[in-house]
Amino acid sequence: MTDEPWPRRVLGTEVLLVLGVSLGASAITSVLSIISRLTASKALADQHSTLNPSITPDRPWLDLAYQLVSIGLGVVPALLAIHLLDRTDPPALATIGLNRGKLGGDLGWGAVLAACIGVPGLALYAVARAIGVNTTVVPEALGAHWWSVPVLILSAAQNAFLEEVVVVGYLLTRMERMRISLPWILAASAVLRGSYHLYQGFGGFAGNLVMGLVFAAVFLRFRRVAPLVVAHTILDIVAFVGYALLKPFLPWLS
Repeated sequence: MTDEPWPRRVLGTEVLLVLGVSLGASAITSVLSIISRLTASKALADQHSTLNPSITPDRPWLDLAYQLVSIGLGVVPALLAIHLLDRTDPPALATIGLNRGKLGGDLGWGAVLAACIGVPGLALYAVARAIGVNTTVVPEALGAHWWSVPVLILSAAQNAFLEEVVVVGYLLTRMERMRISLPWILAASAVLRGSYHLYQGFGGFAGNLVMGLVFAAVFLRFRRVAPLVVAHTILDIVAFVGYALLKPFLPWLS
């Protein structure tokens, strides 16, 4: 960590700009989305949220191009956050724990975290659906193409890299440098994560709020974001690819 002073105002402005071009913007549109859903004629429980939709289903080759471009652009805010961290906390990859050297431990702890988060998360989603405070989440709607599963895996990895780098590694490191107290750091990361999932309903918000608290606490304890990326990737792959593979055999999933 460099000894060069960085005023809180400068760092605060930087954080707002990074969030403004990434997950902060998603949180704002998600709030508008849940307002739209709650004021619609159809009940929230009768609505659907599709996570990986097809863009041009009648032209699969163009749909594939859209999907790959979207995934590629989706990692840019995380790369920007890492670049900015290099100014104050070099090397940024080591600072947030994305450097090489602990691959086995990162994979192992990531798998454990995925199991600890995934099972309770499914239970919370089922309860939220049962009491009518969540939409039906459709993990993918790409169609049966040769590229669907690889794209879903890439999408899962992109989601994980973007969210864990920006919402945990970058944001928590910046807030620590701004001398913000621990409870506020945990709350900010968790509420942000929950907020950009509000479009799914209140179950999505609550589940990701809890996940955000756990992931932030793990990062502050071990200073490594890599296991969080692994865990998030596993969770999304199971949801996206599992749904795609099982849907033809379990009609009730559709």
